[in-house]
Amino acid sequence: MIIQLYNRDEIERVIRLDTRLIQEVETAFTALSTKRVTMPPIMRIDMPEHNGEVDIKSAYIEGVDSFAVKLSSGFFNNPKIGLPSANGMMILLNSKTGEPQAIFADNGLLTDLRTAAAGAVAAGHLSRQNSRVAGIIGTGSQARYQLQALLAVRPIEKAFVYGRSKEKTERFKTDMEGELGIPVHVALEPEDVVRNSDIVVTTTPSTEPIVNGDWLSPGVHVTAMGSDAEHKKELDERAIEASDLFVCDTIEQSKRLGELRNLQNDKLVHSAVELGDITSGHKPGRSSEDQITICDLTGTGVQDTVIARYAFQLLEYKEEDIHERR
Repeated sequence: MIIQLYNRDEIERVIRLDTRLIQEVETAFTALSTKRVTMPPIMRIDMPEHNGEVDIKSAYIEGVDSFAVKLSSGFFNNPKIGLPSANGMMILLNSKTGEPQAIFADNGLLTDLRTAAAGAVAAGHLSRQNSRVAGIIGTGSQARYQLQALLAVRPIEKAFVYGRSKEKTERFKTDMEGELGIPVHVALEPEDVVRNSDIVVTTTPSTEPIVNGDWLSPGVHVTAMGSDAEHKKELDERAIEASDLFVCDTIEQSKRLGELRNLQNDKLVHSAVELGDITSGHKPGRSSEDQITICDLTGTGVQDTVIARYAFQLLEYKEEDIHERR
């Protein structure tokens, strides 16, 4: 048995956050609606004394010849010591024999990319097509990927960003303006981001709501990425109540870990729609320019299986190409 080991540098050389990757991740959501998917609940290990957590996710799509098991970590004090807060690795296994085919020692790269692509999928189906102003709350690596991904699906002309650290927010502004070629305005408060944007993405580990429903204007779309554990929350209940369409990756997971957790309004919970039902065409997405739409993405194992398989295909193709040229 030969197990391929790929490090982050090798993976980065072949994979891009582009429309093809976004389309691949969209198939993960669609599979949840159209195929039989075995996806166990997320296993999480909390280390509160270190402000850290480790998640284990996996999913098998019936009829697919391989699936991934992922270990990802978030240690949110790491930036203070010069380390990224996110890390992890994935293992790709043969669906028929269970044999490992590849190990991706990616330091969380594939998780970052599939999460950003999921945000683009949500924006592509739920935001107005002419959305030109993006708002980002958070300044970490995922905030950067989310803004980059939005430019792949909408004609974004400028962005607003809010972060708790002035230094990190200014660095975000400088880096993103240089990389994406659009102006990025630093907001003094989250409210400024929400009120001035067509699409708002929250990318924080916040345990208290940072988006108030009173700030939402007709036509705005909000994607909440940060609430993926029982102690996290980015939207207040009024924000969910203000939405005309509330979407999540899986309703049960949103009720356990995401923005539907502890929601008192049962009617809102029952009216929630899963993103896969929209990407598959079973249910409509945005239906008017004035709708307020919200998407809660907690992250699913099926996304990890899809991106691990995609990365493996790219890496195998690269190796075959090298051998042919020799």
